[in-house]
Amino acid sequence: MEMESWEVILWNIIRFGAMGLGCLWVVRRLNSWYYEVLKLGNKRFSLPPGDLGWPYIGTMILYFRAFTSSNPDIFYNSYVSRYGKTGMYKALMFGRPTVIVTSAEACGKVMTDDRAFKSGWPASTEELVGKKSFVNLVDEEHKRMRKITSAPINGHEALSLYFITIEENVKSHLEKWADMGEMEFARQLPTLFFRVIMHIFVSSEVDHILTALLKEYYFMNRGLKAMAINIPGFIYHRGLKARRRIKAVLQKILKERRDKRRDGVSEKRDVTGIMLDMTDENGKGFTDEVIIDILIMYLNAGYESTACVTLWTLILLHDHPDILKKAKAEQEEIVRKRPSDQKGLSFNEIRRMQYLPKVIDETLRLISRTSIMFREARIDFNVNGYIIPKGWTAMLIVPDIHMKEEVYKDPYEFNPSRWESITPKAGEYIPFGAGGRSCVGKDLAKLEITIFLHHFLLGYELQRKNPSCPTNFLPLPVPRDNCVGRIVRTTSSAPSA
Repeated sequence: MEMESWEVILWNIIRFGAMGLGCLWVVRRLNSWYYEVLKLGNKRFSLPPGDLGWPYIGTMILYFRAFTSSNPDIFYNSYVSRYGKTGMYKALMFGRPTVIVTSAEACGKVMTDDRAFKSGWPASTEELVGKKSFVNLVDEEHKRMRKITSAPINGHEALSLYFITIEENVKSHLEKWADMGEMEFARQLPTLFFRVIMHIFVSSEVDHILTALLKEYYFMNRGLKAMAINIPGFIYHRGLKARRRIKAVLQKILKERRDKRRDGVSEKRDVTGIMLDMTDENGKGFTDEVIIDILIMYLNAGYESTACVTLWTLILLHDHPDILKKAKAEQEEIVRKRPSDQKGLSFNEIRRMQYLPKVIDETLRLISRTSIMFREARIDFNVNGYIIPKGWTAMLIVPDIHMKEEVYKDPYEFNPSRWESITPKAGEYIPFGAGGRSCVGKDLAKLEITIFLHHFLLGYELQRKNPSCPTNFLPLPVPRDNCVGRIVRTTSSAPSA
């Protein structure tokens, strides 16, 4: 007896649906077969739990969905809910087989063992930051370049050269912003710190150069955490275009500097000048390509993240009046004890600050919501009972590490006073990384933030238009409205001079 036509249609739907599901299952298993069975053999049984997802795409859909939502924690929580609190999970991220690390102990070992790990940033980051920048160098070459280029921004003597520049720029920008009225404050803060970092590295304060570079860095930064898809319309493609324009501006600056040197024209002492003077063991100087890649890296690292920390410190203080009052009182006390002939802040006064450094440290802990670091295993590395195979990426999830209940009581609470009673162990507090690849500019960043907060607390307040505005988390956490509001002068503050 023949089947009714509707039964035939239903049967075909079921059959083709089952075939489709079967094909999808096979496709999803391709990653596991290729990276685990074919590449690792029996070592695959020592991998942490997890899922490599789809070919090439891997688990990036979940990553982007989490970080473009109002709660990026769902990315890490999804692994915990599926596989338990193992602290390590296998995945395919940015086109590479990856072990996601959320355990503080494992994180500390991965970040400090240069024998077992090297830099492992995604291809998109390597290309945008620059293959010649020391972010992508290894071993002795990395150590040498890091030492040479970081010396001008590390230590009391080096930082003292920039103290006045930072303070003058902070005071002038605060005055300007107080006269502007309503603005997108999250767009204004980076201009201050970019001007400072440009002065330190290339002595350039020409407004049209600063404006042009800042615009291109905005787009380049958006490509750093994107998939490396170089097709018009994709973020990475726009980032590459921005990098080329940044390179052209820096190339022009370098040419002018070299021309002046040939003509015997004196120049300001800055990091670019130091690199132009440097030679290797064979007496050969740095090429323009090397200098430009290093400048692109430093200029990028030295302004937007500093602006982000400063912004959130102000927002968190605004949202916690008691903490704001205590932080402000400390700065007023510093001014009261200041000699009458002293103009401005001093290093000694910064050293005497007790509460403000805790405010900054607590902000750094709380806002590292999208902070991710990458290492590549140079050998098979065993930690916490699992293996990170040679050639695989270790993706270190900073936010989850900074929110450990067993380390930080009430971890989502803004509580600077917690730093009076806790000293995190290795790997438990890593806003600037750790080991031989930690952020070389952390002392400069903290100095800039401290000077800014000193003057802000003494004479200004932030009035947000939408204090409950949700947050965007990529590439850095920023209020969705870019913190629309006003910088208002206060009348009851102590003088900051």
